[in-house]
Amino acid sequence: MTTHTTAAPFFVATLGIACFAVMDAVMKGLAIELGAYNAMLWRTSCGVLIVTFLYLLKRPAWPPWATIRLHFWRGVVISATAFLFFWGLIYVPLAEAISLTFIAPLVALYLAAVLLGERVDGKAILASIIGLCGAVVVVAGKLSGEYDEDVGKGIGAILVSAILYAYNLILQRRQALIAKPVEVVFFQTIAIFVTYLLLAPLLAVPPPMTALPNLVFASILAIVSIMLVSWAYGRAEARLLIPVEYTAFVWAALLGWLIYAEEVTVLTLLGTALIVAGCLLALGQQSGAVDHVETTAL
Repeated sequence: MTTHTTAAPFFVATLGIACFAVMDAVMKGLAIELGAYNAMLWRTSCGVLIVTFLYLLKRPAWPPWATIRLHFWRGVVISATAFLFFWGLIYVPLAEAISLTFIAPLVALYLAAVLLGERVDGKAILASIIGLCGAVVVVAGKLSGEYDEDVGKGIGAILVSAILYAYNLILQRRQALIAKPVEVVFFQTIAIFVTYLLLAPLLAVPPPMTALPNLVFASILAIVSIMLVSWAYGRAEARLLIPVEYTAFVWAALLGWLIYAEEVTVLTLLGTALIVAGCLLALGQQSGAVDHVETTAL
């Protein structure tokens, strides 16, 4: 693959990750204002309208029920993943939250071994140890000294979210073999919306009109981001684009500083470097794509 053919996908993937980071920043504000559940419910409501229009515009063939069941199950998993991530984001700075989610590819290695029968070799084990050390450094830096009890809960929620997302990666591999992106996005978004809607009688609160622009903006950012990243991964090898995923940390640090006055500590930088090193070591033996943790949660 030449530099010329790689440059465009690399740039588009970088732009897609930047859009995801902006969406995360917008959603952090919405989660603080509305609560994580209502922020996701109403953003997903906007997303349903948009992806339904796109799906009907394409008019694809209706998939078999077995495929629809897989779409909906992944949607349920993503619902829990996204809720925990944004709930944790209320209490944890953007950069630190993003750095913790980078453990997902490492966890996915072991889930792939259990669920897909893939082999885990010595390099994967070493990568896991390096990544785990990085996560410990980030958490230790955040919990050192005096801290609010909610910070610990937020970190726990983000770590659980990352583990669920690792399982989501396994489901994503199965989906990719039997469905096209437009179909996946449509059914997945419907499934997420239905999952949140089941809790609406107990938890839903109508958002103020002032929050509507940000809800629509976050939905559009999610859809545009998925399209950009999907386009890029369809035109360049995953091994060339995987490093782009880690630019999310740079964007998160910048946006967290500009919007929420969040500082990035030396321990966060060190821990993130270890996690990224572990992921790149592990991913060096794979050809599958790894998405940003919130990539699939419209």
